[in-house]
Amino acid sequence: MAAAAQSITKPADRGVNPAMPDYPGTSPIDSDRLNAFISRFVGDLGAAFHAGMVVIGERTGLYRALAAGPMTSSELAGKTGTDERYVREWLGSQAAGGYVSYDVETRKFYLTAEQAFTLAKEDSPAYLPGAFELALGSLQAVPRITEAFRSGAGMGWHEHDHGVFCGCEKFFRPGYVANLVSAWIPALDGVAPKLERGARVADVGCGHGASTILMAQAFPKSSFVGFDYHADSIEAASETARQAGLAQRVRFEVAPAKEFPGNNYDLVTVFDCLHDMGDPVGAARHVRSSLRPDGTWMIVEPFAGNELNDNLNPIGRIYYSASTLLCTPCSRAQEVGLCLGAQAGEAQLREVVMAGGFTRFRRATETPFNLVLEARP
Repeated sequence: MAAAAQSITKPADRGVNPAMPDYPGTSPIDSDRLNAFISRFVGDLGAAFHAGMVVIGERTGLYRALAAGPMTSSELAGKTGTDERYVREWLGSQAAGGYVSYDVETRKFYLTAEQAFTLAKEDSPAYLPGAFELALGSLQAVPRITEAFRSGAGMGWHEHDHGVFCGCEKFFRPGYVANLVSAWIPALDGVAPKLERGARVADVGCGHGASTILMAQAFPKSSFVGFDYHADSIEAASETARQAGLAQRVRFEVAPAKEFPGNNYDLVTVFDCLHDMGDPVGAARHVRSSLRPDGTWMIVEPFAGNELNDNLNPIGRIYYSASTLLCTPCSRAQEVGLCLGAQAGEAQLREVVMAGGFTRFRRATETPFNLVLEARP
C-alpha cells in the first residue's frame, strides 16, 4: 500500500519499474487493452442475461426434456407444454452460450453428455442451475444494498428473496454430495469411526438441511439435529427429511448459532455460514461449550487465500460479489457485526476459532471451492 502511494506522489519513479500498473491520467488509452476489456464486458453482460435463461430452463423442464435426444423447438415445446416461439428464442440463447448444442444439418438442438450431467440431472454432483437461481435471488436486493452502501445498514438473511434460500440449497448440495461423506468427514481425525458406531451431531446454520440429511443417510447409527434461525428454512428441511424417511432420526429446530440447545455433541458442523454470523467468536464459544471433551467442530467455508491478491480470480469474483449482496449485510444486521465476508481466509478464521476457546485448529482438506477446517477443544 505504501509503495502504491509513493508511485502516485513520485511519477518519475515509474520508469524504474516497468511492471508498475498504470493509474488514471498517467498514460493514454491503449486500444488493445480497451478492446480486451470491452470483450470481457460483452461476456459478462451475456452471462448476466443468461442466468435468467438457465433458471427458466430448469423451471419449465426444458433441460430435462432435451436430455432425451435431439429436438426442434416445436418438438421441445410440445414435450414440455410450453410456447414454441419462446422456446425457439430460448434455444438460440442457449446454443450461443454453449449450454445447448445445435446440429446445423438436422436443425435440431441437443445436450451433450456433459451438458445433460450438469443441467438436467438434479442429483448430479455437478448440477449448476441452483447457482443461477441463487444469483438472481441475490440481485433482487440490489436497491436495498445500494442504500446500505450509504447508510451502513445490514440486511438479514431472512429478508432476501425466496430464490436465495432455494438457490443456496441447490448451489451447495452438489458439492456436499460429491465431497462430504467421501472426502471431508474421512479427513477429520477419528470422526468417521464415531459416526459409524453412533454419534450425536449438530449441524448449525443448516438452511434447507441438505448437509444434515446427507450425513444422516450415510451414518444410520448416528443421530442428527439441524439448527437455523430462519423458520421457513427449518420448515423446508423438516419436510425434506420426512420425504426421505428420516423424520424419526433427524430433526430440525429454529435456533441461532449462539443459542442452539444440547451438549455432549460428538460433532458440530457449520457449512458455508460462519462468515455470515454477526458474532462468530460468540458462536465458536457456544460450539465449544456444546461439545464433548473429545468432540470435533467441522467448519466448511468458501475457499480463499489470506490476502486480497490471492483471491483475484474467477472464483474470488463470485464469492466477493455474493458476499457484498448476502454475507456482509447479513453479518452487519446482527449483534457485533464482525463482517468476516465470504473471502475471510484461513488466518482470520483461525483467529475467530481460537478466540472461542479451541486449542487445536487445522485445514483438514480443501476443494477449489471450499476450505474444510477442523477445530478441537
